[in-house]
Amino acid sequence: MLRLLAGATTARTGDEMSGPALLLLGYAQTGSAATAAALLAGITASAALGGPVLGALLDRAARPGRLLAVSLVLHVAGLTVVLLTLGRVPFPLTLLTALAAGTPAPALAGGWTSRLSTVVPEHRLHRAHALDAMTYSAASLLGPALAGLLGRLLGAPTAVVAAAVLILLAVPATRGLPHSQAPAEPVTVRAVARDLRQGFACLVRSMPLARATVTSTLSCLGQGTFVACVPLLGARVLGTPGDGALLLSCTAVAALGAGAVLGRLRRPPSPDTVLWAAPLLLALALAAATAAGGPALLVAAALLAGVAEGPQLTALFAVRHREAPERLRAQVFTTGASVKITAFALGAALAGPLASRSLTAALVMAAAVQLLAAAAHAVVGRAFVRRSGPATRRCGPGPGRV
Repeated sequence: MLRLLAGATTARTGDEMSGPALLLLGYAQTGSAATAAALLAGITASAALGGPVLGALLDRAARPGRLLAVSLVLHVAGLTVVLLTLGRVPFPLTLLTALAAGTPAPALAGGWTSRLSTVVPEHRLHRAHALDAMTYSAASLLGPALAGLLGRLLGAPTAVVAAAVLILLAVPATRGLPHSQAPAEPVTVRAVARDLRQGFACLVRSMPLARATVTSTLSCLGQGTFVACVPLLGARVLGTPGDGALLLSCTAVAALGAGAVLGRLRRPPSPDTVLWAAPLLLALALAAATAAGGPALLVAAALLAGVAEGPQLTALFAVRHREAPERLRAQVFTTGASVKITAFALGAALAGPLASRSLTAALVMAAAVQLLAAAAHAVVGRAFVRRSGPATRRCGPGPGRV
């Protein structure tokens, strides 16, 4: 477990570095903020395609660790090609490379998490979920800070190289993942397509999974909206746009602390309860940020957001592990990660133009989306009850059926 979590932390820190580093690289090489944003959007959006396919392949792989390692190497290769071609070839070609590089990106998130149950006994999964969620918080704290520091001291290309090196350093940790105990199955287009249908059906037909997916996706949309507002919040309350990045660090620190506390509880709250309560806390945090006239309230709002985000991620992992059949578990995790990544990018894209006109309106929209996420948790549950009576706890009766 420790080897897996160490590899996940290293890979995710590199991933969190790569986004800001690519932004810095795009702006430094072209002088265009629009080009830099397009580069980041390209490497983010393609994760929506790669996640489900990668998950289906991981579920079928006799050696999932090897496939995970290949995915990391391919992601690094894509980042390297973007670095070498930006400004030297027509930008559309570089953008296509960024799209390709982002396809295996869900391996950095859901790919690692989906393997936890293969290395951790059932009675220790709760603690493992909390520790795994903490690796996301640690990466989100360290990655942007390292990218900014290296970009300022050594230049944007060095920051991109450092991100790629960190992801590569995680490759040896994949060797510790156990081989699949199921008999190897041929990997054909038809078989993978069938697995994709089963995976999506699992997300739709299982009430707990559908509810968790809808709630966390809407909440992630609101989080992306808030992140787009951070520079303007920093300028309005803290003095400069760059100071807004400190708010994200406060959120990450609070998420780490909340995850550590949750991991030590003997009787933790139900994951389903946490999933609807966390968006309410996030809405409260965003309301406080909207009303903040000074640094104290704004920092308190950022800390409250972290207290909600840490347990929310832990609860989401717990529901996925509990509800997804082992045969489809990797696909459920990577598909869920893809959907959340896309929602985050969409939230940031929508909030950018709105925040430039009215920061208050953008923050209110972010808070409203969080309230919508909490409401969706109840609505999805009631819809399932009306449609089919009491919801079943699993996608199907067997590990490979839906």
